[in-house]
This record gives sequence, C-alpha cells and structure tokens, in this order.
Amino acid sequence: MYRKDGENYFIVDAHVALWDARPENQRNIHGKQFIDCFYDYHRNLSPESELWPYEDYLYYGGERLMKDLFVDGYVDHAIFQPARLGAFYRTGFGQTEEAFALTRKHPGKLTYNHYFDPRFEEAGLGRLREDAARFGLQGVKLYTAEWKGDSRGYKLDDPWTYRYLETCRELGIRNIHIHKGPTIRPLDRDAFDVADVDKAATDFTDLNFVVEHCGLPRLEDFCWIATQEPNVHAGLAVAIPFMHTRPRYFAQIIGELLYWLGEDRIQFSSDYALWTPRWLVERFVDFRIPADMDEYPQLTVAQKKKILGLNAAAMYGIDVPAECRLPEEAVA
Repeated sequence: MYRKDGENYFIVDAHVALWDARPENQRNIHGKQFIDCFYDYHRNLSPESELWPYEDYLYYGGERLMKDLFVDGYVDHAIFQPARLGAFYRTGFGQTEEAFALTRKHPGKLTYNHYFDPRFEEAGLGRLREDAARFGLQGVKLYTAEWKGDSRGYKLDDPWTYRYLETCRELGIRNIHIHKGPTIRPLDRDAFDVADVDKAATDFTDLNFVVEHCGLPRLEDFCWIATQEPNVHAGLAVAIPFMHTRPRYFAQIIGELLYWLGEDRIQFSSDYALWTPRWLVERFVDFRIPADMDEYPQLTVAQKKKILGLNAAAMYGIDVPAECRLPEEAVA
C-alpha cells in the first residue's frame, strides 16, 4: 500500500516477470540480443538511482523480486506475465517453475499467468488444458512476435489462435494479455501490430483483452480500436517510465487513454524487472499534466487509484481493504 497526503493507494502490479537470461541459458545470439535490448530500455528510461548492474539484470531471483515489489515497492499484489521465447533460451526466458513456486508460497500476493502458442496446434491445446488445471489460470500472456521454426510470429485472428481462445473460454481463462508494444531485438516490429486485436475482441466479447504497452508506438490505432471494443484494456508497462525522460509524452499517452478508454480500463504495470515499482508509484501519484496541455484534464486521485490497482483487482477478483476503496465502493 502507498500512502500520500492522507490517501491510501492499493497497488496491483499487473505485469511482472522472473527471468533467466544468463549466458548458460541463452540458446543462441538472439538470447543475448533480447536481454541487451531489455537492458537498454531499463538504462535509458530509469533514474540514475534506480539503475541495476548488467550482471544483476540477467538474473535476480525470487528473493529480490519479493523485496523490490512488496517490501520496497508498495505493491499489494503482482501478476506474473511470462514470456517463453523458447527459440532464444534453453529453459525459456520467464521461469515457470520458480515463479509458480513463489505464487504458491505467497498466494495472497502473487498470481501466476502462463502462456500458449497456437502454432503447437492440437498438442498445445492439450498442454493448455493441463496448465490451466495445474496453475489455476485466470489469464495468459501472448507474445505474437515469438519465433518458432521458420515462423516469426502469429496473429490473434489466425484459425488456430481462435481454437485456443475458444478453449480459454471453456476453461474460464478470461484475461488475455498480449504484448502489443515496442519491438525487442531481434523480434519483428510488424508482428506486434494491434490490428488483430480488433477482430478477436469483437468475436470473443466475454474475454478481456489487455493490450500490454497500450500498442506503442501505435497508440492512435490502439485507441480507435479500444474505444469501440469495451473488452479491450490498456496496460501501462513501458509507457509509464516516460514520466522520467519524456513527461510531456507520457502526459499525451495517459491523456489519450483517458479520453478514449476512460479510467476503468487502464492498468499500472512496472514490467519488473525492466523497472522497479517504487519510483513509478511515487511519481505517478505526484504526476500532473503540464498546464499548457489543456486539452487534457488533470488526473484525479480517484483515477490514479483505479489505474494503480483497483482496475486490475476488479478483473482478477483481488480483495481490496476497505480503507483503499473508493467511497462508493466502501458504501456498497
């Protein structure tokens, strides 16, 4: 919980990872390219006081994750959104067993989402059923630009992806998180295009499609899709650290999201360990849209509370203490 000026903020970090990018886990040069690109994002968008040494960044482990999020970072609940990247890493990039073990150890603090890849076709459907039962899945994280053999990506509206989404519906997996944001070397930029979200969201109105990174650099395309598809949500991972390096750019991003989607469909994400949540939470609570950008109204305390945690808590059925709810929620 974060407290400031007499207000209590319930924090849900809706996009965290526990990865292993050490050389012994890199399958090829692409594994190094990927983590180096991650580190460049971290280094270029973080305050100097928050920079990690490169070696620490390759692998940090569960003990540090728990400290950075829940001891130092104000986080009340965090949701794992792992990426497999099996073409680049021997045991995968996101560490399933370690992350799930932490989730079982701290069930009130962590939720584990998993992943699927529709290019595994029928065999992958069976694995999805097994994973749903084992992990108690409420959500999945999709990397549409992931490589597999000669394929360098897939789309949400591919026939096999629809088979998997139908299975998610059957299994009660309602929250579909999709990386639709800046490219990461060596993945292809166009494989992260947001256009396929439109058709999938129309055809699966009972599923939530959380577009991580809110479609950047295709913010306008994303907003036009999301304004007509009420089951499309925006994740602020990658967008929110621009408060530090490009505050006017972030003001534009959050202003457009509020204009098109409204305050109930935006979720805070640190994208840990790309960034640590402490400074992001502190700066977002203090953030004000520059006065000369008057086409956007100022963020209210209630809007900040929803974005920082109440929206994701509602989506995942996370209990919120009475002192952190908005007044109308407390009365209800």
